[in-house]
Amino acid sequence: MPRSSRHLAPYVRLFAAPGTRAFTAGNLLARLPMGMFTVSAVIMIAGTRGSYALAGAVTATGLAATGLVGPLTARLVDRHGQARTAVPATALAVCGSLSLVACVRYGAPDWTLFASYAATATTPNTGGMARARWAYLHRADPALRHTANSFEQAADELCFMTGPVLAAFLCTAFFREAGTLAGAVLLLVGMLLFTGQRRTEPPVARAAAARAVPPLGLGGLFPLLLTFLCTGAVFGSLEVVTVAFADERGQQAAAGAVLACQAAGSAAAGLAWGALRPSDGPLLRRFARCVGAMAVLSLLPRPPRAPGVCTCSPARCSSRGWGRRRRWSPA
Repeated sequence: MPRSSRHLAPYVRLFAAPGTRAFTAGNLLARLPMGMFTVSAVIMIAGTRGSYALAGAVTATGLAATGLVGPLTARLVDRHGQARTAVPATALAVCGSLSLVACVRYGAPDWTLFASYAATATTPNTGGMARARWAYLHRADPALRHTANSFEQAADELCFMTGPVLAAFLCTAFFREAGTLAGAVLLLVGMLLFTGQRRTEPPVARAAAARAVPPLGLGGLFPLLLTFLCTGAVFGSLEVVTVAFADERGQQAAAGAVLACQAAGSAAAGLAWGALRPSDGPLLRRFARCVGAMAVLSLLPRPPRAPGVCTCSPARCSSRGWGRRRRWSPA
């Protein structure tokens, strides 16, 4: 068997189960806006209010609200099922996005932007629901579950590759609210398609969910929370400062492409990891190696910047004074 075919074999087996392609297509459609909303909100708010500090604060508030509301939404999904919970939760989140657009469009007070964006925190964890379906379908095959998790990691990065590009294009080529509106439509349509695939939905286990240990009571969770809090700070700041830097260079439409390049490496790594066998050894050791590798790669020196090219580190960007209000020049 050729080497390329041997590497693709796990993915062929993964999608051999009936219904897997259909729910994956709907899930990817619903997941794509996850890479669009932040960039769209930053361009939309900064373009109308003239402040990247306000835009960053609004999006940060939304992320913090998601951190609080997300686990509650996930618990409801476990207790009542994906279709029964995810659709109304998505509808509420879409209403929050529409409210944000209306508040920005008609010059509502700044506090309404925070409230509207916080309402989008009810967005269900589309990636988590897809992983739950894979775990249910391949509950007797650990190797396929490993492949499925690797595929989902690559799917996450694919959405964060294409989402910012699409958002920046819509906001600069049409009107500033276009990215948020398109994301809301994609989220709702994709969720309806995903939840409509009932034969692959995991069964509801209310008794098991009621007896489940609270997440904060799980051993080893706090190191993960701390690690991903720091990781989220890195990725969250990258989105805001990349848009700000591209705008200062007069290339705001290129911000999406820059963010897409940042996600390309993770997507490739996820697909490669899924085609390989996990290395042996304690999980803690592997986790430490991955965190260390991420830290080292983040500190690598950047190549010299050519004229007109957007390259910037978060620390340097955040120290350039983009938090102040500045006059907006439409692209």
